[in-house]
Amino acid sequence: QVQLVESGGGLVQPGGSLRLSCAASGRGFSSNGAGWYRRVPGKQRELVALVTSGGSTIYPDSVKDRFTISRDNAKNTVYLQMTSLKPEDTAIYYCNVQPYYWGQGTQVTVSS
Repeated sequence: QVQLVESGGGLVQPGGSLRLSCAASGRGFSSNGAGWYRRVPGKQRELVALVTSGGSTIYPDSVKDRFTISRDNAKNTVYLQMTSLKPEDTAIYYCNVQPYYWGQGTQVTVSS
């Protein structure tokens, strides 16, 4: 069983940066892939970034070169560094540890 607690969301101006953190408790974090997803009301949840247990990363084109996912297995934590934020990045961001563990979500709002 893995429990996830996200932090770091908030309000930021366009062009700004935020770092999200997801702390995992329980067993199995380091041996599983982890990722960040986001959801806008009325739309489907979409993948934002994925990091495998071996450290390989995957990003969709919409965030590539702006977002960076990383993990610290010693701290059981996965991070999402977001830069050059745009209003269209506004969403609730969810942490995921494979196969099916989810955090409660943290709101990110990009607005002037």
